[in-house]
Amino acid sequence: MRGATTQRRDILRLAVPAFLALIAEPLFLLVDSAIIGHLGTAELAGLGVASAALITGAGIFVFLAYGTTSVVARHLGAGDERSAISAGVDGLWLALGLGAVTAAVVAIWAEPICAAFGASPAVLEQATIYLRVSAFGLPGMLVILAVTGVLRGLQDTITPLVASVAGFGVNIALNLLFVYGLHWGIAGSAWGTVIAQTGMAVALVTVLVVKARARQASLHPHPGRVLAAARTGIPLLVRTLALRAVLLLTTWVAASLGDVTLAAHQVALTIWSFLAFALDALAIAAQAIVGRALGAGDRRGVREAMGTMTRWGVWGGFGLGLALVALHGVIPPLFTPDPAVQEALSAALVVVGLGQAVSGYVFVLDGVLIGAGDGTWLAWGMLVTLVAYLPILLAVRSAGPSASPAHDVAILWAAFTGFMVIRAFVLGWRARHDAWMVVGVR
Repeated sequence: MRGATTQRRDILRLAVPAFLALIAEPLFLLVDSAIIGHLGTAELAGLGVASAALITGAGIFVFLAYGTTSVVARHLGAGDERSAISAGVDGLWLALGLGAVTAAVVAIWAEPICAAFGASPAVLEQATIYLRVSAFGLPGMLVILAVTGVLRGLQDTITPLVASVAGFGVNIALNLLFVYGLHWGIAGSAWGTVIAQTGMAVALVTVLVVKARARQASLHPHPGRVLAAARTGIPLLVRTLALRAVLLLTTWVAASLGDVTLAAHQVALTIWSFLAFALDALAIAAQAIVGRALGAGDRRGVREAMGTMTRWGVWGGFGLGLALVALHGVIPPLFTPDPAVQEALSAALVVVGLGQAVSGYVFVLDGVLIGAGDGTWLAWGMLVTLVAYLPILLAVRSAGPSASPAHDVAILWAAFTGFMVIRAFVLGWRARHDAWMVVGVR
């Protein structure tokens, strides 16, 4: 009983701060939207285009956090904290290199990237300004991912939370100063966010440097280890790209079903994504706990932790889903005054709510396997799931729009829930076997 209680406390100790830190990035965007929205429609639409490009550019490198957490946690579990921090430093140097290259590409190609969205000339101008300035923040964004992964691997989710809260506060102050005080327009909002994110990165790196010096870990880049870190991240990159393809293709099908269906789908997807943050906190706890346990050679502890977190994920998803179903008629007017979109969104939210228990199961198992360093299998599993989902999605597109957008968006989200069910079967099959439970340092 004492062991089970300690395990539950460990999960909560990691998951609760992780959840609060996870919602920091959406809050950055919400603040930018609220401030820029008062500048005009073109500016707000430009933010939408630029942020979509920016989030995609940074999001594909999420393996900097996930992969680093697994490696660091294994070393920690093996009782070698110095090597754990050294592995984290390698991830930091990789993040700086990738961030510098990505920033240069985005800054130089900002206008063509934004033009690919097909926006009007006025919107394109604003989007290009925001994206070009925001490119300077990409190294900081990737460094935040890498150092956050290190700290999670060290079983510390409090420090990233503190950095996120501080960064959020600074972002608000700087945005208000630059946009309204100095009248810099949309560029002012971009500069405020860049400075806030870079400040967060500097603060987190300072914490890592202090830990490294305390344990006499080297801070110098080791080319061989940095390249090894990059190779380790490739499977998780493939997994992320496949998942991104699923979301983009689903939106592509929604667009073919009419403007009302697309509008309802986009809001439903935003709400689904927000709920995913809540459930993904357990996945982050799973990454840290599983990596540490396997590093210590504790397979039984992995199974017990996985069982606890899976149950919590399913019941948590079930509870969130019930709340969403109960509020499906209340939420739509908060997003749109259009009765047709309200009706369609209401129908979509019922389906989204009913699928949350599956989402909870999927996110936890995904975190468990990431924590185990099972990236290659996760990449292949996601590709197989994508291939299995395509016929379902294409069938929805082939059926075309009906006389009822509410019916169409409900069918589309039923199809997406089918994707999550397929993913649950694939991950569940892998989790039942023991091949991924490789103990020791990898």
